[in-house]
Amino acid sequence: MPPKTAEPIELKEACVRAAREVIAEHGVEHLSLRDVARRLGVSHQAPYKHYPSRDHLLAEVIRRCFESFTRFLEARERFDDPSADLESMGRQYLSFAAKHPLEYRLMFSTPWPEAAQHPSLVAEGRHSFDTLRGVLRRMHGEGAAQRNAVDLDALFIWSSMHGLTGVMHHNLTGDLDLSPQVTHDSAQHVISMISIAMTARLRSAAAAKAVEPTCAEKPSTTRVLKRRGRVRA
Repeated sequence: MPPKTAEPIELKEACVRAAREVIAEHGVEHLSLRDVARRLGVSHQAPYKHYPSRDHLLAEVIRRCFESFTRFLEARERFDDPSADLESMGRQYLSFAAKHPLEYRLMFSTPWPEAAQHPSLVAEGRHSFDTLRGVLRRMHGEGAAQRNAVDLDALFIWSSMHGLTGVMHHNLTGDLDLSPQVTHDSAQHVISMISIAMTARLRSAAAAKAVEPTCAEKPSTTRVLKRRGRVRA
């Protein structure tokens, strides 16, 4: 059997790179397979060998953004203390947004193509979110009972970091009459406030659990009714 040619793989990769160039220069709304083909000097039909539609190509571009984002988060400075590790992840999140604004916009400011048609994009986006979940599980525990708490806190943290990034990157702070010191300290302040909120939440949960009666301590319905004289011995 003759060896397989590497050309199809090269064209597939070239389409992704050309798509990123189109998006960077003209915006995602101007992305088309025809324009990608023109940039690559191939026939208008050539990209369709790998991407059935413009949305399939866009999904692959965004998927790779999430892949890079996840690697970036996982490359943060690690700490045994989950609270310190969470702060480190927050700094890493903001660093990625500052260093890779195009990728960040594609992930969080671009409508995704139909999810059912692009499961690999959904899986990679979930992988990024799971990186945050992993740190929170170290705080809340691994059990199924803690899953809702982990997810709620993950949404709280993720949305806080996303909101701060949006404010900073759209230069809204320039119209708020803020001192340079406030602008400089804003990122660390938000990260610290998230840490304070998480500490308070965990203490509250621990205190509630400590006073919660066990099954052995909970009076049965029969005993309660007997005390009230509604059940005969």
